[in-house]
Formats: sequence, structure tokens, C-alpha cells
Amino acid sequence: MNENNDDDHSYIPQVGDDRKPKIGMEFESLDDAFSFYNQYARESGFSARMSNIKKKGQTDERWSKQTNSDQPRKERARGDVRTGCQSRITVVKEQSGIGWVVSTFLESHNHPLSTPSKVHLLRSHRSVSASKKALTQQFAAANVPTCQQLRLLEIEYGGPENVGCTERDLRNYERTLWDEHKGIDAETLIHFFQSENDKSATFFFDYETDSENRFSKCFRADPVSRRAYTVFDDVVVFDTTYNTNKYGMIFAPFVGVNHHHQTIVFGCGFLSDEKIESFVWLLNKFLESMPKGAPNLIITDQDPAMTKSIGQVFPQTVHRYWMSSSQRSESSHAFYKRYVSSKNSLIDFIIRFNKALHHQRHNELVADHTDMNERPKIKLNWPMECQMVKITRKLNG
Repeated sequence: MNENNDDDHSYIPQVGDDRKPKIGMEFESLDDAFSFYNQYARESGFSARMSNIKKKGQTDERWSKQTNSDQPRKERARGDVRTGCQSRITVVKEQSGIGWVVSTFLESHNHPLSTPSKVHLLRSHRSVSASKKALTQQFAAANVPTCQQLRLLEIEYGGPENVGCTERDLRNYERTLWDEHKGIDAETLIHFFQSENDKSATFFFDYETDSENRFSKCFRADPVSRRAYTVFDDVVVFDTTYNTNKYGMIFAPFVGVNHHHQTIVFGCGFLSDEKIESFVWLLNKFLESMPKGAPNLIITDQDPAMTKSIGQVFPQTVHRYWMSSSQRSESSHAFYKRYVSSKNSLIDFIIRFNKALHHQRHNELVADHTDMNERPKIKLNWPMECQMVKITRKLNG
């Protein structure tokens, strides 16, 4: 029979007696008992769940607190899957010993049983295992969207029915991680910056909180960026138009151009608003971190608050709105989007941004290697051309 025909509501599963629960069956732990029953449920075509645990006739206190909390619970927009089915097993603690014994087993159901082609979609037969959690975190670090993560898992496990979880399960796991970061994200970011400073005294960072002690602004510049500024400090592009993280804080990178005409980062900050005082704070931190002082020329978008703050902090710097700056910014935005997104927490954003910097700097290394080991093609073969090739190779060597 074709498997696609198993949608018939008259479908009756065949489960061997050795895989069915029996009254008097013993288990070493409650988890073992549930695991056995859940496997029976999978073969039978239904989903199992753990109900309340009683000790000496009283509901276990831990379970009671979890289900009878006075706190309001958010209801998600999805259909009700419970039918009041009485099918169940009951296990009780042995009077002597540490095991659990099946005291009740009811097998009848008041609903159609799921067919083999759909049983993997039932809730108790889906979970994001430890290995999948680790793998999806690696995918997320590479900025792979959740829907594509599932496609990759389907390839790895040989089809969606073998993955063991759905896209919703992966998104719920992501939501759980986000919830765990709530309230400690800024603190984690500060600790991360402090650890970077412990590794290298030339790593620069600073931050501020607002009147309600909320994280409001920060700036960081690593040793490589600060050294790069000593060479390529003539022109700086300051851009705050990139959409950054799930808190809506503004990402404010200071970028320049190296000797390969590649975009490089001198430093970056987060701001909670675009007020003059916030820009003044950030520009002062940039000035404090950079050994050669203010740039000769700074290019920004036409933001009035930014214009006033630059006039205050960089009075000798030429300030322009060039069209080429928007092209450079758009190129930077396209680059950032490969690594970060508006879903990222602050610490997650910085970790991914550091990876972007690593790749950016590796591209510069590749270009240096090419210049040192490859001779440019000479079109006219003039003596001046040959001389310039020698000078360039000498400078790069």
C-alpha cells in the first residue's frame, strides 16, 4: 500500500506486546517510565505528556507552583490539540526500593491516531537535542536564517521526518536563548570588553548608562583598528544608518579606506538615540582612542545633530556630505548583513561583528600577498611603467 494512503481515519497501528506497557512493569526512574511510554505512543500514533506527580496523596509542590502560578501566561495563537483522551499509564513509587511500578494502563483513544508519515510532527516526539542546539548555534553564528537551518538539518538527517524537530521548535529554542539574555545582555557585553582589555592594554572601550541605569552608549576600538588609523587617518566615513540589533540601538561605525581601496573599520559604537550630546560623547571617545587625533576629513549623512556635534568636537576637520560616502556606506551595509542582523542581542552582535572584522582583515592580507607575489601586467612596456612596478613591489615587500 502507498504510504500516502495512510490518511484513512480507520488506521490501526500494530504494536508488539513486548513494547506495550503492562500493569506491574517496573522502571528505575520516572524518566525511564515516560521514555518507554512515549516510544509506545510514537508507534501507536499519538503524543504523550507528563501529568501531575503525587507523593503520599499530595500533589508534588514543584509541579503545583509551575502550573498554578498567579503570574499571567501568554497564550500563543494556535489550535487546541487536547481532546480529553483518557488513554494513560499511572506509575507509583515502590514502597520498598527506588523503582517505579505501572499501576494503571488505559489503551483506548477518543481521537484518530496519527499515521507513520505524520507521527514525527506530534509534540512529544519532537525535541531540539543537544547536538542540534550546538549545530544551530553554529549556523546562527554564520547568520544562516532559521528556515535554511532546517533545510540543512533535513539534508544531514535524510529528510524532514528524520530531523526530530520542526522550524517552530528551532524558533522556540532561539526565543528561549533570547529570554535567557534579557537583563544581562549589557552586563555580558561589558564583561566581554573588559576581558578583551585584559588580553591587550591597547584595546579601548568605554560605556555609559542613563539616569535609570540602563545601558545607553558604548564605543570600542581594538589594537588593529587603532594602528590602521595611524596610516589611513586622512578620511573617515561616519555612518549611523544601519539597522542593528533587537533593542533598536544605533550602530555607529567609523570606517576608512586602505591602500587596496578596501573598507576598514577604525572603531564602532552603540547609541540609544541620535541627540547631539550622544554624538558628542561618541566623537570624544573616538578622539580619545586614536593616537593621531581628529581626521583631516569626515564624511557623514546630512543629520543636523551629527553636523553640530562634529563642529564641537572636530573644529579643524573638514566636514562633507559626499555622494561617494553613501556608496561606501551601502557597501559596508551589504558586508555587515552577511554577519549580523536586527535579531541579534548586543553581545551576539559584537561577537559576529568581530568575525566580520577578521574576514575583512584577511581580505587585506590576501591583497598584500597578491601584490608581493604577482607582477602587474604592463600594457605599454614603457620604462616608467617598469620602474613603477619595481617601486611598488619594494614598498609592499
